[in-house]
Amino acid sequence: MSGAHANGSAVDSLHVDIESVVHRLAPEAKLVALVGFVVAVALTPRTSVWAFGVYAVAIWLVVFVSHVPARVVLRRLAVIVPFVLFAVLIPFIGGGEQTTVLGVSLSVDGLWAMWNILAKASIGATASIVLSATTRVPDVLTGLTRLRVPRVLVAIIAFMMRYLDLLVRQLGRMRTSMTARCHDPRWLWQVKPIASSAGALFVRSYERGERVHQAMLARGYTGTMPTLDRRPATAVDWSRAASLPVVAVVTLIVAVVR
Repeated sequence: MSGAHANGSAVDSLHVDIESVVHRLAPEAKLVALVGFVVAVALTPRTSVWAFGVYAVAIWLVVFVSHVPARVVLRRLAVIVPFVLFAVLIPFIGGGEQTTVLGVSLSVDGLWAMWNILAKASIGATASIVLSATTRVPDVLTGLTRLRVPRVLVAIIAFMMRYLDLLVRQLGRMRTSMTARCHDPRWLWQVKPIASSAGALFVRSYERGERVHQAMLARGYTGTMPTLDRRPATAVDWSRAASLPVVAVVTLIVAVVR
């Protein structure tokens, strides 16, 4: 199993190893700041266009302070492409009042819905990218533990992160094996071998989980993972991390009251 991690985990590769103020913040402070910021963005009325401009400026200021290259953030924003494609279709299929844009009749509600999805998805994704780029996975798990998230849930997340790459690589080897046997599934009627492979992968994953659990019990595992001794959040950490959600909450209040 250790060989599967020899080349580094794709999850671990999300971290950008640069020294910055944001990198040095305690993970629990960054997690709370992220949740507060994203919730404020999600609750903002879609017609408050100026508010989303404030959010965008605020989060990109954090990107600047974190020293994470803008090209890295923009490249990782490709994850929201499915949402973008879905959002672009809404004005064409939406009902209600219609308007004409470049000779094409579009739904007014659909246009607002498209804007709402694009703005909130891009801003929320950027905030999440900043967290993943400035915080290592073990630190995130430590932060969750300090925030009193149930230790069992934290342990499940830790194992999922650790073995996700292993499962993906195993599925890739199974796919390569199928292709080497002249099977190249591309059509719906060829889905049966893929379903069989997924079932076999599930069984193997279950058996591996049992072996890992037995090995952990033999080494004194008591049901929870030990917490690594890292510096807890200080008042300075909380105050610095709070600057982003505070700006977001104030902006939200103004947008709702106006």
